[in-house]
Amino acid sequence: MWIRAALTYRTSFVITTLANLVLTLLDFVVVLVMFSHIDALGGFALPEVALLYGSASLALGMADLVLGNVEQVGRRIRDGSLDVLFVRPVPIFVQVAADRFALRRVGRLIQAGAVLGWALVNVEVEWTPGQVLLLVSMLVSGSVIFGALFTLGSSFQFWAQDAAQVQNAFTYGGGALSQYPPTIFSRELVRGATFVVPLAFVNWLPSLRLLGRDDPLGLPGWVDFLSPLVAVALTGLAAVVWRSAVRGYRSTGS
Repeated sequence: MWIRAALTYRTSFVITTLANLVLTLLDFVVVLVMFSHIDALGGFALPEVALLYGSASLALGMADLVLGNVEQVGRRIRDGSLDVLFVRPVPIFVQVAADRFALRRVGRLIQAGAVLGWALVNVEVEWTPGQVLLLVSMLVSGSVIFGALFTLGSSFQFWAQDAAQVQNAFTYGGGALSQYPPTIFSRELVRGATFVVPLAFVNWLPSLRLLGRDDPLGLPGWVDFLSPLVAVALTGLAAVVWRSAVRGYRSTGS
């Protein structure tokens, strides 16, 4: 319904999408300006940083397009509109995710795809079928990981109803963190992004494998291939937490 409504006003939709695209492009312009003054960032050349930036942005963009609206569950709890969803024969999660579906978010995906495409052409990697498979696995797993983080953050809002910004710190903030090399951050932060909130599996570890680099924590090489398993495990955890949150929900009228 929301897609149909957006496409009804095609000019407005195109302008909004282009504006979103321009704003996200300006984000990468900052990286280009930075590299006009330096040759490398944390030992990473521009195409390598572009690989990190594009893969993280594409993974976050896919999750945001599909599940970005679940962060509104806190608002629905506060104004009582969540109660309406319980009487419909459709899972609550699906209804919340599909509510006011914002197709204009494709602007972020276009920008991310363009940056990633440029990076893949210019990065010094001898591509093999295995590396291509690792790249595809990284993008899919990264999207699933961000989707699970959206779900976990939204579940938390059932208990802390005004916590959308806390959720954003792990989703959009995590996306911003993943856009840059792990070598520019402290080891403590990298450990936290690996063992606490598994953002390192979005693109850091697979990208380091693609680029032939060692990770700053000195983990075994096989860890670089664990992104799909981490994505599945985090999704399972998110599903359990979401169900627990929904079952424990008490209507504003009760």
